[in-house]
Amino acid sequence: MPPARIVAVAPRSPAARAGLRPGDELLAVGGEDLSDVIRYQLRTDGPVVELDLRRKGRPRRVIVRKGDGEPLGLQLASATFDRVTTCDNRCPFCFIHQLPAGVRRSLTLKDDDFRLSFLYGNFTTLTRFTEADFERVVAERLSPLYVSIHATDPQVRARLLRNRRGATSLVWLGRLLEAGIEVHGQVVVCPGINDGAVLEQTLAEIGERYPALASVGIVPCGVSDHNREPDIRPHTRAEAEAVCDTVTDWQDRFRSAIGRRMVFLADEYHCMTGRAFPPLEHYEGCPQHENGIGMAATLAAEVAAAAGGADVDGTGPRSGFFAWVDGAPACGYRAPRSGRVRLRRRRAPGPVVLLTGEMGARVLEPLRGTLSEVAGVAVRVRAVRNRFFGGTIAVTGLLTGADLAPAVAEAGAEARVLLPDVTLSGDRFLDGGTVEDLPRPVEVVPTDGAGLVAALRP
Repeated sequence: MPPARIVAVAPRSPAARAGLRPGDELLAVGGEDLSDVIRYQLRTDGPVVELDLRRKGRPRRVIVRKGDGEPLGLQLASATFDRVTTCDNRCPFCFIHQLPAGVRRSLTLKDDDFRLSFLYGNFTTLTRFTEADFERVVAERLSPLYVSIHATDPQVRARLLRNRRGATSLVWLGRLLEAGIEVHGQVVVCPGINDGAVLEQTLAEIGERYPALASVGIVPCGVSDHNREPDIRPHTRAEAEAVCDTVTDWQDRFRSAIGRRMVFLADEYHCMTGRAFPPLEHYEGCPQHENGIGMAATLAAEVAAAAGGADVDGTGPRSGFFAWVDGAPACGYRAPRSGRVRLRRRRAPGPVVLLTGEMGARVLEPLRGTLSEVAGVAVRVRAVRNRFFGGTIAVTGLLTGADLAPAVAEAGAEARVLLPDVTLSGDRFLDGGTVEDLPRPVEVVPTDGAGLVAALRP
């Protein structure tokens, strides 16, 4: 098993007291080779931890003693120490196949690894899931997991995954639910393939075969300018309206049958159709917030509460597109987008410019009056078009430095420019640029209502 490289040691932690250093390689814990941070956490939970290390090529054994509940204090370079289970599907709607040339190599790695589903909320198709994986999930209670359903019709699902195992791999979904594992599903809707009658059938069979699913997200396929699949195209407005009507109808059916809505529309559908976003309580706790479902309602509720003086814990980005590939902390399982959220001590008297994607602008524009009152100056919402990916890609989290630079330059010297941290992963944009590469200073602020209000207050 490859070693896990230690990248940081918390000061005054048990690991620091035992003499561990960044650069040490973790070979085993308690004599057991480890494959990922899940096993690492389980095996380092006791008061005495035996570590086998390698430092500058020389093996050594270290005994670490911990107080009750005290974390070990190590940060490891990656969430997985062995090879990630890669995806062998060829989904025509897969966004990784729609990336432009020249993106950094780590972004092109497709995973279908149940461990990353547990750690980061990545969706797995279960086509490479095995009996050994199932036994581990159940034994270690690796819950929740996130599963891409797309269609319950075996032939349609196999077509969407371009993998014959797609016709049968949902058997694992049933077994996971029977074992008491919490599972959240998603359906990426591709017009002309799994909408209409196929979507109706999928929702009906979810209710019949998988009523224990915690939630099901209905998400439109994204189509970039680099899409090379002729069958994959954006929704028309009429098609998006039909999806909304179907889901609304099934929400009512599920509420009558099992007492909850279960199935939820991505915010993007409300933007495409011009329909109002439902209130926050509609989303029943927002279990798929990071899948773009309930984000708008959450932000509006947080802004209203924080502007009214309530003490609000903002949601912030809990995970993100491509976030896991650039490394992850050993604790806390969800990697932060940016470690450098910066606020000025003296506020400039000029206007405030909020940079956001085109869909983000639909969410922020109705809140602009409240935000201006909080700031004491005019707040402008600047919708930035995503030219890097193009097509229908309009979410804020996929904006790049190249997209943002012209908007930053146009903001005006007197304006404060606020940039949501969801655009950053490991302090870099998806095109590899940094905040320092932008033509003028900006303030990186948390991507939640409480953080935005705090940043705007004089």
